[in-house]
Amino acid sequence: MTKYELLFFSLFLLLGFTFSHSQSKESGPVIMGFGEVWTIENVDFITDINKEYKVVFDIMNSADEPDELNKSIETAARFLNMHAQSGVPVSNLKVALVVHNMASKDLLLNSAYKSRFKTNNPNLELIEKLIKADVEIIFCGQSSLSRNMPITETITGVKLSLSAMTALIGLQDDGYQLIKF
Repeated sequence: MTKYELLFFSLFLLLGFTFSHSQSKESGPVIMGFGEVWTIENVDFITDINKEYKVVFDIMNSADEPDELNKSIETAARFLNMHAQSGVPVSNLKVALVVHNMASKDLLLNSAYKSRFKTNNPNLELIEKLIKADVEIIFCGQSSLSRNMPITETITGVKLSLSAMTALIGLQDDGYQLIKF
């Protein structure tokens, strides 16, 4: 390799490294410590910052291990943070989570979670921050009874519904768009 080829190759590597590391994911401003997102520049599909975004997340799965955060729940934090970072007023972000099936355990108070799984609830802080940010957390009554997880053992602010199906239908009737992962 000639001196010029080596110089060009080194410059190429340096620029590639600098570009790939010049951006970083950030959380906030709505949910700090969770829901990190990238800043996306030069988009072709423009985000309407004046629009009201009403979304409902159907949360039925949970992490494989009881000490792991439920990434499906964290998706709501990403949604809030990325839109707020992009200029959408927080007042235009209406978010609800309908939680059922295996994800039911993620709504438990730390004491109930620890008694069942011998570890702290890794979702507690995230769910409390979501509730504080006016996210509706709706728990399926059918899952509550079938999984023996009464509403009295869930994090303060969690709401009980007849069923996940009923809550999903009601929210969609009210203009919420379903997001299911």
